[in-house]
Amino acid sequence: MKGIGSDKEAILDLVTSRSNAQRHEIVAAYKSSFGQDLIEDLKYELTGKFERLIVSLMRTPPYHDAKEIHDAVKGTGTDEKCLIEILASRNNQQIQDMVAAYRDAYGREMEEDIVADTSGHFKKMLVVLLQGTRDESEDVDTELVAEDVQDLYAAGEEQWGTEEAKFIMILGNRSMPHLRQVFDEYEKAYETTIENSIKSELSGDFERLMLAVVQCIRSVPMFFARRLYKSMKGLGTADNTLIRIMICRSEIDILDIRECFRLRYEKSLYNMIKDDTSGDYKRTLLNLCGGDDDLAGEFFPEAAQMAYKMWEVSATIKVKLRPTVRPASGFDPAADAQALRKAMKGFGTDEDAIIDIVANRSNDQRQEIRQAFKSLLGRDLMKDLKSELSKNLERLIIGLMLTPAEFDAKMMRKAMEGVGTDEHALIEILVTRSNEQIQAMNEAYLRGYKKTLEDAIQSETSGHFCRILTSLLKGFPPLRQELAEVCNAGSDDIEIKFMSILCTRSFPHLCKVFQEFVRKTNKDIEQIIKKEMSGDVKNAFYAIVCSVKNQPSYLADRLYKAMKGLGTDDRALIRIMVSRSEVDLFNIRKEFKETHDASLHEFIQVETSLVSLRLY
Repeated sequence: MKGIGSDKEAILDLVTSRSNAQRHEIVAAYKSSFGQDLIEDLKYELTGKFERLIVSLMRTPPYHDAKEIHDAVKGTGTDEKCLIEILASRNNQQIQDMVAAYRDAYGREMEEDIVADTSGHFKKMLVVLLQGTRDESEDVDTELVAEDVQDLYAAGEEQWGTEEAKFIMILGNRSMPHLRQVFDEYEKAYETTIENSIKSELSGDFERLMLAVVQCIRSVPMFFARRLYKSMKGLGTADNTLIRIMICRSEIDILDIRECFRLRYEKSLYNMIKDDTSGDYKRTLLNLCGGDDDLAGEFFPEAAQMAYKMWEVSATIKVKLRPTVRPASGFDPAADAQALRKAMKGFGTDEDAIIDIVANRSNDQRQEIRQAFKSLLGRDLMKDLKSELSKNLERLIIGLMLTPAEFDAKMMRKAMEGVGTDEHALIEILVTRSNEQIQAMNEAYLRGYKKTLEDAIQSETSGHFCRILTSLLKGFPPLRQELAEVCNAGSDDIEIKFMSILCTRSFPHLCKVFQEFVRKTNKDIEQIIKKEMSGDVKNAFYAIVCSVKNQPSYLADRLYKAMKGLGTDDRALIRIMVSRSEVDLFNIRKEFKETHDASLHEFIQVETSLVSLRLY
């Protein structure tokens, strides 16, 4: 730092190659040798995000946490996400040291400042966590586990309303091993996860805090992997969050976080940081990250255990599918038919009236309206709608008026007609439909286009990809197969072996296959697909695995990709919203919010002009 300018590379290389304890000794030696405050000199010489990162690295962990909490509550507004992240993830000793550092640095009590800046059940849970008195015993009382399982269910799912105090008491005080067993027994007893119960019973910052506590009890590295992903996805970067996590975990569990990051998001933390940051700031973060494991494919013990548990949960939990569109009460198809005719009669079209009727009836009710329209008025409702509406609104309304089988057949046709083929659409439809839906779609395609869907696919695709699609067209018979065929991933005919299993086995069976794959090979099935395959074949197999793992999450990701960046893939957006509105669109909404930290409603509102069509 001496003279004109500063050697930033020398600073970052030295700071990131020393432990925090060694940096603290450097601060003391600097003052002894030169009579100057090293942190003040660094602040003077450096700027921007690089300065914040380097200066933060020079603080001890308790004082760094204390400053983050102070910054989160000072001034106008509160950074609730920062409070949640720190207080949910720290152990008793770390919290007690942080509270003492806050008192020393600011001459105030942390609890008083947090209480003054928060409210309600959110405040109460933060205060409980601030005590740093969670039971740290390794012993688990099975009778108390059973009692807590029943109490949590009785406080939430079992009754109208929620007894928040019971959630606070149990999740804020019981030991980690005890709560892990509570969560496992809760899933077995009620066929849903504690996370799903929290999402359905709580809301706002309190919901986010309790979910963070549960995530940290299950796996602190996975919790931070999620936080890091959310800090970098989309436009812009939440640099404060990125800096805070990379600093506080670099000497604790960054390797496990890297593996959990790859397990959940199928990409390396190193490469995401590399793509999302720049300059000396990027170099410093990459040094803290410690390397790129994108092609390794091997799990660290923590991540392997997480992967095994994930597939176990996918195989045993029965997800309650929740639609967003339900049958209308007091339904009168004749009245609706007359109202639709009135909305289209004369000069101009009452689009709001059409939307209010179509978007608030089930598909079965819409079919009754179509029949009533023809019986009463002697007109074809579909033709009238096409002549009165235009562009995306027309495509969306017509899609809703078709039967599910007709709609799927039409979407398959659209994906293959003209120049080029929409392979992602073909994959998405065939992977996410049940055997009955695929059979009905085949029949509708033959009726509508006088050609079998299999013939159409074979004329538009080729090779292994064509074979995968035609195999999926036959549905998923519940056959059994030796696991050795999947685990022998090094053979020359890997794509054929994968096809013989991934395209013919039931989803519950595949869950168990993927679980055993982790146990036997210590490898990630998704990483094997990414590493060993390419093009449409890779995309198809990858979509199957993602759909087996969590179909609403897979479809939420498809919706996000349809809207992110410049332009919107309207066809994909319409296809998913129409086909899932009476199946699991509510579940998809939840997954969208959890993964992308923004509501599906907000995304649609920003990206389209169809927000008034309330399917979501």
